[in-house]
Amino acid sequence: MPQPYSLRFLEMPQKIYSKVQFHFLVNSFSLRDRTRLKAFIETIFKKEGCTLESLTYIFCSDKYLRSINKTFLSHNYDTDIITFNLSESNKIVGEVYISIDRVRDNAGFYGKTLREELHRVIFHGVFHLCGYKDKSSGEQKEMRKKENKALFDFL
Repeated sequence: MPQPYSLRFLEMPQKIYSKVQFHFLVNSFSLRDRTRLKAFIETIFKKEGCTLESLTYIFCSDKYLRSINKTFLSHNYDTDIITFNLSESNKIVGEVYISIDRVRDNAGFYGKTLREELHRVIFHGVFHLCGYKDKSSGEQKEMRKKENKALFDFL
């Protein structure tokens, strides 16, 4: 006799939902170890005392990110990351745009691997959403400290 549908459903493997999503607008780029990275990002929010509702990373080109920079921030220059906090409550909703072109160039400039520089930028966006700034030298120092700790713990 076949099982009722509800019992069969309970026996099926359940997909675990992540609050962190990755989207790729650059075909020549791949991000390894995504599941572990998503879990690690969620852990950072918890450690910082922040409630994450959803976070979307969009990996794109310099050209794409420059157009976002011009349209939404009135800046006409390249950047490696733009973070938008879209929260309407105490739960964090964010979008983080990362230029793979800029991250590659910065990795070479700073003598880092692409993986290290990419993860630094990924974590940088998280810390912005948690309320950290990087305009003054003191704020930059605190941001670097947070990024370095996250890099050490993840990599």
